[in-house]
Amino acid sequence: MTGDGHAGEIRVLVVDDDFMVARIHGGYVARVPGFTVADVVHTGSAAIESVTTHRPDLVLLDIYLPDMSGLDVLMALRGASHPVDILMITAARDVTTVRAAMRGGAVNYLIKPFTARALTARLEQYAEMRRRLATLGDEARQDEVDQLFGTVKGVPLPLPKGLSVTTCTLVATALRKSDTDMSAAEAAVITGLSRVSARRYLEHLCAAGQAELRPKYGTAGRPEHRYRWTG
Repeated sequence: MTGDGHAGEIRVLVVDDDFMVARIHGGYVARVPGFTVADVVHTGSAAIESVTTHRPDLVLLDIYLPDMSGLDVLMALRGASHPVDILMITAARDVTTVRAAMRGGAVNYLIKPFTARALTARLEQYAEMRRRLATLGDEARQDEVDQLFGTVKGVPLPLPKGLSVTTCTLVATALRKSDTDMSAAEAAVITGLSRVSARRYLEHLCAAGQAELRPKYGTAGRPEHRYRWTG
């Protein structure tokens, strides 16, 4: 974990080959208190150079880049003169790639597509990990280490204000028992909630890693947001 936990914003480098996606992700980061976008780049070589130039604390790193694999960038940054943490953000979901990212030292792995809340949750986990490291002395107790690595792996997320455990369980059960993915409107019908409330619970389940967002593209307009249980 980089940084010394001092007061100040966490600087983030966004790396994605798609210019629009990179801009969206940068917007997500900028809206999270305590975080700022240090730079946005679209190739692996530019990412390596930007780490040296802008010295970010965290890199949001895509795997599918035009000049080299994000996994190669990850390994290159392991030996960089400026230590930096890596959060993989990618459509790659095969176990081999996930395992390689873990072995390369990525602090987290977020599969596209995802909601703003899902990324916010990972960033908040990262910030909490830095805060905990900053409170440690020269040596750590086992319980402190357990807490740190529990944060890395993703502790259960607290429910946002206004959401209840009982209702969240109801929505999760409906999604888990569904034979296919479902929209917020469909979840609302099953659970008796409003569409807006159902969507909030579904987004929380995505942020907690228990569901995934699957946009369904039609002939025109915005894609429909559909959700699938992942456990």
